[in-house]
Amino acid sequence: MIDFRSDTVTKPTAGMKAAMMAAELGDDVFQDDPTTNALQDWAAAQLGFEAALFASSGTQTNLLAMMSHCQRGDEVILGQDWHTYRWEGGGAAVLGSIQPQPLPVQADGSLSLEDIAAAIKPDDPHFARSRLVVVENTIAGKVLSPEYMASVAKLARQHQLACHIDGARLMNAATKLATEREQDVWQMARQLCQGYDTVSLCLSKGLGAPVGSLLLGSAAVIQRARRLRKMLGGGMRQTGLLAAAGHYALQHQVLRLADDHLHCQQLADGLQSLTERFACWQGKLRLQPVQTNILFCDMAPSLAGALLPYLKQQGILLSGSNYSHDGTEWHRLRWVCHLDIRAADIARTLELLENFSRQYASHE
Repeated sequence: MIDFRSDTVTKPTAGMKAAMMAAELGDDVFQDDPTTNALQDWAAAQLGFEAALFASSGTQTNLLAMMSHCQRGDEVILGQDWHTYRWEGGGAAVLGSIQPQPLPVQADGSLSLEDIAAAIKPDDPHFARSRLVVVENTIAGKVLSPEYMASVAKLARQHQLACHIDGARLMNAATKLATEREQDVWQMARQLCQGYDTVSLCLSKGLGAPVGSLLLGSAAVIQRARRLRKMLGGGMRQTGLLAAAGHYALQHQVLRLADDHLHCQQLADGLQSLTERFACWQGKLRLQPVQTNILFCDMAPSLAGALLPYLKQQGILLSGSNYSHDGTEWHRLRWVCHLDIRAADIARTLELLENFSRQYASHE
């Protein structure tokens, strides 16, 4: 099985399992689980924050951040396509009574600074109180630069707003930028976080831990978040078993993210080659540029309807959905590379795509 559905499908490596089994345990609700404490302290120091809090998921750490910064009736400014707005069950509104103010996402994945500024409400009882700006990096595999990140943080400070990073794949962004600028990955990650009040860092996506996410911020914010985590049912007791996996992931599986980026580009190049060599793909496949470990491609529904069952039969799993643009129907496929997809898996996938192309062309 070659599973491109998400980088959440990874399994713990042998070294990670060993670290989990060797973890020293306590009760994290009493804050005396030494392995969890070690993870939190290490991650906070690495990314330049005072404190960190281990939680069950990125959805939970994002919710904890928003509820820590906002009270009932406050407003969070975020992207229309942000995970915090579209994919987290409306938790901020339902559980925090926080009003979302979604803004259009630009082609490069950013929010326009002008749009953010225009969305900030005046201090007037007719309006929800603007309190927080959220930025997602990466967004759909696209990387936001440290210069852009700094400009958002500066704008937020000018308007006395807090700012939060949904950094589910922050280390993918840092890896991409560090490679381009010949810098250390952790140095780049700290630069991306500079000026932000909080950041959510997922451990169970590209980093490969089975469960968990970190919320990083000031000691005061993390104290509030800890209380909120308890209210939300997130006191998990002997969390060291899971925290050990996250700590191992951060220490051993960050630098290898560059391999995922390379594999994703190889996959994109192979798909592009098909469009140049087989008439059955021409006009029926549109590829988006690859920046990190995620490739999106739009495919004619007729082609997707034939390809997806073929790939599934061959043990290749993908996610996708239909949508319409300018009156044309497309099926958008999402390919996500991760630590359980090797170079041989990319080669095998491209071989199967080649075989499908020949078979499909013969039946047209």
